[in-house]
Amino acid sequence: MYSLNVREHFMIAHSFTGEAFGPAQRLHGATYVVDATFRRRELDTDGLVVDIALAGDQLRAILDELNYRNLDEVPAFAGQNTTTEFLARAIFDRLVQAVRDGKLGEGARGVTSIRVKLNESHVAWGSYEGPV
Repeated sequence: MYSLNVREHFMIAHSFTGEAFGPAQRLHGATYVVDATFRRRELDTDGLVVDIALAGDQLRAILDELNYRNLDEVPAFAGQNTTTEFLARAIFDRLVQAVRDGKLGEGARGVTSIRVKLNESHVAWGSYEGPV
């Protein structure tokens, strides 16, 4: 299995609902380093998993929609605890749609899975991985 990873970061504010979150129920900020890993069994005709520039551009475009935002005010996330795991899935879903829409080039249609990992710090992270 071949893989290619691109990395970006974004900063958000949010709060959580539920006693399990303790002080994080109050508005607080987070800075995430995001790794998006694209996987496939065979390389495309150019010898690539996916075009690294297009993958980076699409990840950046997705994160730009969230960067410097209070996620409590984003209508698409209404009523959701925007946990690290939740955000990993949301970014994954948008990357899958970008592949399907051809935004990562025709060669990317051979990508079989994507993993999105959100690093909250050097000791804590969450991720979501699934098929394209």
